[in-house]
Amino acid sequence: MTKLIGYARISTRNGATDGQRAELLAAGVRRDDLYVDEGSSGARAPRPQLDVAVTALEPGDTFVIVSLDRLGKSTQNVLAFAEGLSGRGVELRVLNFCGGDVDTATPPGPMLFTTMAALGQMEHEIKRERVLDSIDRRRKAGKNLGGRPRRITNRQIRNANRLMEAGEPTALVVRDFGMSRATFYRRARALGLMPDQSGDEKPEIDDAV
Repeated sequence: MTKLIGYARISTRNGATDGQRAELLAAGVRRDDLYVDEGSSGARAPRPQLDVAVTALEPGDTFVIVSLDRLGKSTQNVLAFAEGLSGRGVELRVLNFCGGDVDTATPPGPMLFTTMAALGQMEHEIKRERVLDSIDRRRKAGKNLGGRPRRITNRQIRNANRLMEAGEPTALVVRDFGMSRATFYRRARALGLMPDQSGDEKPEIDDAV
């Protein structure tokens, strides 16, 4: 028997869990088939309940979410996830997509993948151009990006992370920003851009944004 498997992700910055849960239940998801990750923020934050939900899916089931951003911040990653579900014979239903409820099992369903693919490509180009333009402006202003600055700002860490997510090699990105890999990973964990694997490192004090 096919089922509706629901998933909700609540970030550390937003404790409003009831909204997503209520919408998924109203869409027909049973409480026993609803999986919620609470306190998950950042593109690389662990989401154990998402893994459990995906494992529970069987061919013919439908994976239900309130909005695409519950799966991740990168449109390209979300598209890959959706295509993975399709390859397993699982449908995807998004309750709030372009102002409506879209299900890949219905005639308007292909629009979901087409739109996500277009947005993913646009997102990639925008991120890459924005960060590279910033680097170019700093070079023209005579600021040396090749050496290691005394202070790496939070903005630089976020921009470096955006470049890496857009596909730029890590070695080249950290070189352009004048930092080491270790500095980037430590600061990225402190900003919640990736999970903290050590649990005992103290983030550097940096008020710049």
